[in-house]
Amino acid sequence: MQISGELTEEQQGRVLSRRAGRFFYRTSLPSGVDGEKVEADLTDGILTVRLPKSGVGKRRRITIGGKG
Repeated sequence: MQISGELTEEQQGRVLSRRAGRFFYRTSLPSGVDGEKVEADLTDGILTVRLPKSGVGKRRRITIGGKG
């Protein structure tokens, strides 16, 4: 998974400050994540990434048979 974007921010008040630039982040997804359904949202400077679990790997009960 990789996340990239560009940030431009300007604040006015007592001091004028400007911040701008590109960012790039790359990481591996944990096992059990459905990579096709990953969602990301950037609101008020907070990046939220949702990693939904895939249906594979759910618990199930296995009956063990044997003699004796």
